[in-house]
Amino acid sequence: MTDVRTTELAPHVAGALPGPRSAEFLEHQRRWESNARVYPRHLPIALAEGTGCHVRDVDGNVFIDFLSGAGVLALGHNHPEVVRAAAAQLETLTHGLDFPTPAKRAFLDAQLSMLPEGLRPRMKVHFCGPGGANAVDAALKLCKTATGRGDVVAFQGGFHGASHAAMALTGLVAQKQPVPNGVPGVHFFPYSHCARCPVGLAPDTCDVNCAGFLERALRDPNGGVPRPAAVVLELVQGEGGVIPARPEFVHRVRQLTRELDVPLVVDEVQTGCGRTGTWFAFEQYGIEPDVIVASKALSGVGLPVAVIFYDQRLDVWAPGAHTGTFRGNQAAFAAGAETVRIMRRDDVLANVRRRGEQLGELLAVLRNRPWVRDIRGRGLMWGIELADPDAGDRARKVQAHALHHGLIVELGGRDDTVVRLMPPLTITEPVLRTAARILLAAIEAAVVTR
Repeated sequence: MTDVRTTELAPHVAGALPGPRSAEFLEHQRRWESNARVYPRHLPIALAEGTGCHVRDVDGNVFIDFLSGAGVLALGHNHPEVVRAAAAQLETLTHGLDFPTPAKRAFLDAQLSMLPEGLRPRMKVHFCGPGGANAVDAALKLCKTATGRGDVVAFQGGFHGASHAAMALTGLVAQKQPVPNGVPGVHFFPYSHCARCPVGLAPDTCDVNCAGFLERALRDPNGGVPRPAAVVLELVQGEGGVIPARPEFVHRVRQLTRELDVPLVVDEVQTGCGRTGTWFAFEQYGIEPDVIVASKALSGVGLPVAVIFYDQRLDVWAPGAHTGTFRGNQAAFAAGAETVRIMRRDDVLANVRRRGEQLGELLAVLRNRPWVRDIRGRGLMWGIELADPDAGDRARKVQAHALHHGLIVELGGRDDTVVRLMPPLTITEPVLRTAARILLAAIEAAVVTR
């Protein structure tokens, strides 16, 4: 496994951040762009170019990128083979609505080939608008149409997007408060988060009570929750703080939804396309969902595309029931098919598992430290949850210190107390070791200076 075109790069930051040119770009952005902008507020740089696992800002500083476009860049920045595939497609056909095309067929066949063999024959695919939130909206519409029911079960701590419908499924209350008259009928239940038991029990008394709570509510005729149109679940909560669900929890939710004939929707927008070490995270839990939501890394290099895979028994939509002008992104299809080919050829999933084990070993030094509550992850999706007091402030200091030493990391979880790590899936052992060294030093420095 080679980290494409990045072996000669090393993180390098000269002077204060932002540098003078980045400061100029950031001021221009502040003047003209929406106040909703997020990342440059905490990572004050202006990007000029990216290569593999690295980015360079407009001042010439080089950073290891452990944000990866929020998980979009499965093969890193500008993988040359994927770029060539997309560029060749741009010369042929760029936009195709929902017409069949050679590029779309190749993409569809490639994506279906990555599904578990037993699941593949009964799946249908719907091409959505360009982002994951639109695919979540599509999944909700599909399940409500197919079941004739209107209520939906989601889980505390979950994140499913910022569109009006997807936001209704998201646990973060602050995001929803400014928007009155949200989508109704969403019922939130405890998620399997043992480090912060959602039902307040000690870890040694856990009997997956979070799953039991859902079971009792949905089976109880006096439980107040009508039989829902769907249960929507992340197998690893991403924005919620990188929280892998316990297998027992997932199995019980799957069994319950089967018994009640409720479609189980797994949101794999962030975990899909190899991020956790298998193509989809649900494979590690031994379940078969009814609907799979996928987006982010489908094209491999950040070209937008989103789909839902779903059991053909749910395919009751009338023509035009869910449309979108940009659901025919031919360049994204060409890139996505090429990405699957490279994933297979280079055995990228094996690299994800190896590097994930390496990262777990490098982070193990933090276990039992009083300022670290938990370290958790799957594949190349990891979170370090810092402990109170002032955990959120400490996490921001970790992020800032890491950036000033050449490493980009994101924050998440409750009150942004989790340092999140999502490197490209092609990352090599030496680059990962360098990044871990910077990160561990940043955590130590944040403790000393808090």
